[in-house]
Amino acid sequence: MTSRISATMATVLLGTLLCAAATATDSAADEASNKLAYDIFKQLIEINTSDSVGNVTTAAEAMAKRFRDGGFPAEDVVVLGPTDKKKNVVVRLHGSGKYKPVLLIGHLDVVEARREDWTTDPYKLIEKDGYFYGRGSSDMKDDDAMMATTLLRMKQEGYRPDRDIILALTADEEGGCCNGPAWLLKNHRELIDAAFVINTDGWSVNSVKGVPQMFRLGATEKVYADYQLSVTNKGGHSSEPRADNAIYQLSQALLNVSKYRFPFELNNVSRAYFERVAEQSSGQRALDIRGILKAPPDPAAVEKLSNQPPDNAVIRTNCVATRLAGGHANNALPARAEANINCRILPGHSPEEVRQQLIKVIADPQVTVRYVADDGKIYDKASDRKGFPPPPLNPQVLKPLEAVVAAMWPNIKVVPYMDAGASDAIYTAAAGMPTYGISGVAIDEDDVRAHGRDERVGVASFYAGNLFFYRFMKALTSQ
Repeated sequence: MTSRISATMATVLLGTLLCAAATATDSAADEASNKLAYDIFKQLIEINTSDSVGNVTTAAEAMAKRFRDGGFPAEDVVVLGPTDKKKNVVVRLHGSGKYKPVLLIGHLDVVEARREDWTTDPYKLIEKDGYFYGRGSSDMKDDDAMMATTLLRMKQEGYRPDRDIILALTADEEGGCCNGPAWLLKNHRELIDAAFVINTDGWSVNSVKGVPQMFRLGATEKVYADYQLSVTNKGGHSSEPRADNAIYQLSQALLNVSKYRFPFELNNVSRAYFERVAEQSSGQRALDIRGILKAPPDPAAVEKLSNQPPDNAVIRTNCVATRLAGGHANNALPARAEANINCRILPGHSPEEVRQQLIKVIADPQVTVRYVADDGKIYDKASDRKGFPPPPLNPQVLKPLEAVVAAMWPNIKVVPYMDAGASDAIYTAAAGMPTYGISGVAIDEDDVRAHGRDERVGVASFYAGNLFFYRFMKALTSQ
């Protein structure tokens, strides 16, 4: 009996020691992974990749060097693109081939940032008050760093996934001549062809005052469209003003647009999203959300949600003025005035449909409404593209996602979500590759600074997102 007890105790002790050693090893590996992610993040932030004076190729080459130095064969790290400044990097981690590859996409370019507008240098990674500041810190060089770190860590570990993992870090998602995924699909689809796509552009962990509320699985998104509003006339001397002032006419058109609301509309994804939000809400908030889910919806509830920008972005198409120019001299009547209207259009509606509605809302034949294409060219007619329908919720994606989310954030659920913005998912989804928006970054819903002044991401959120992505990719590719 004594020997049996000793053997049992020895087995338990050995198991405890092995578990402790494994935990320590995992902890050390996670810490090293976070350090690598920070180094890559800092490197990317401090490479200016804006369209005006930046260079995406510099960032692509920097990432390619990291992958080559990390043990990836040269043939599995490809840098290519249509111009010297607009090259993309595509990396492949080979798996067993049991399943068709998964493609990870992220853009390297960023929106313009002016130093005089920021309290810090936008092209330096600054850590203060629990946040990382820098242009691209939340859109989306944080996720670029996490994806690169995950592949480098897997390579170092000798991990062999059950499918190839392809990473494409690309140009011109924010605008410019040469959208990366679109160019790759047209010219080198064989490099990025996959069963499905994980798009990390954005954040999935929606939080309030630092407390995670839900994990948003991007299942569809709005269609992006820009429109040029312009008024021209003969101008003249400012000492003899006339009623047909181009600036005044354009101003009235913009006021008409600002007062107009596109119709309230829910689709299957946004309805499922609000149903889940209603379950997690209380008080008047819960009543209002349930009100919009009624048939017909409660007008008072629709009005309340319409006054909340995050909700309003989900329940209708929205258009807003973003740029304005007019006149040519201080002492002359303006001969031309123009503005840009940016619209985010619900799936099922086309940019041309919205252009026609803007013409009706403006109600002035002297105001021309033209479509601004992705390449900056201006057309009299817009695209008829209506956005991609929600892909099926593939259990090969959903099950590992739910498992990892439950382990990292036990009190939140995965909720299908329609992104109010727009991303490169429009290209991969249109190419027949179901695309899912997934990122482990948490951002407070009232602190979204992407595209804005002093863009930032929480330090703890960054490191949690990095570990989430590694664990999710391991779960996704070891089924």
